[in-house]
Amino acid sequence: MLHPIAEANETTIFGSLTPDEFYSRHSVTHSSDFITDPRGLKLFTQWWTPLPPTKPIGFIAVIHGYTGVSSWLIQLTSVLFASSGFVTCAIDHQGHGLSDGLPAYIPDINPVVDDCILFFDAFRKKFAANLPAFLYTESLGGAIGLYITLRQKGVWDGLVLNGAMCGVSPKFKPPWPLELLLPLAAPLIPTWKWVPTRGTIAAVSFKEEWKKKLAIACPNRYMSRPRVGTALEFLRVCQDLQGKFEEVDVPFLIVHGAEDVVCDPRCVEDLYKRAASRDKSIKIYEGMWHQMVGEPQENCDLVFGDVVEWLKSRAHSHKGKDPA
Repeated sequence: MLHPIAEANETTIFGSLTPDEFYSRHSVTHSSDFITDPRGLKLFTQWWTPLPPTKPIGFIAVIHGYTGVSSWLIQLTSVLFASSGFVTCAIDHQGHGLSDGLPAYIPDINPVVDDCILFFDAFRKKFAANLPAFLYTESLGGAIGLYITLRQKGVWDGLVLNGAMCGVSPKFKPPWPLELLLPLAAPLIPTWKWVPTRGTIAAVSFKEEWKKKLAIACPNRYMSRPRVGTALEFLRVCQDLQGKFEEVDVPFLIVHGAEDVVCDPRCVEDLYKRAASRDKSIKIYEGMWHQMVGEPQENCDLVFGDVVEWLKSRAHSHKGKDPA
């Protein structure tokens, strides 16, 4: 199995193909639409469906991370899932991609979680009502996915946490004493692009240089420093989630790079130990960084091969599911 990143180049995820040619090559269809959330924000959504004769075996809701968008690198993973037999959908969070909102400003995670639940529930009811349902998450998306499963007990058949934000690495946090000043600064200058980090996210996430360039080439990608209100909320989210690890009771797979300097691998190891889930797996990959898709192709295929295998095994073992 080759992850579709193998077909990309440093300027476009589709390589030498048009989008339609790319989807056809992978035997999937693609559609998109905007929804309006209760706050009046227009949010971009999209989905990928396997073409016949492939019979759908499950439903996957994809949740991207901070500064990410559903139409770029994570779209390639979504296409991989669809070509593997999963009806797959994704949403751009507020302030990300094509969705409304001040760029990369998330002062409160709860409306973002609400937006995901609103879209995923409606999409599943319309397109995948009888299929086993999974969440696939990356980075900040991992925190959002955990909140979703904590709110929707028994709704999801599995959760994949790829480089999940359960704790920000000390190697990436703002240097002391600036971290201590965030609670004081946030009420006064919440939207300021003020928070220094130890390296840009792209620079410390993508091991392959050409993939780093591809990530930076993403349209609508936020490249500035984190906003004060966003940084403070992310630190609060990590602390809050760490106090709820025992409440996590959903089948899950953790995949995480041992050399991740953005999201601390020790925190997902703690989640694995403390979670109430009976079906739980963890794979910490030696030498790998934050973005698995940014690894050399051999590493990328290893990780996503493990992810697809885990998803397929849970989909096929789902009660009453025909594994054909």
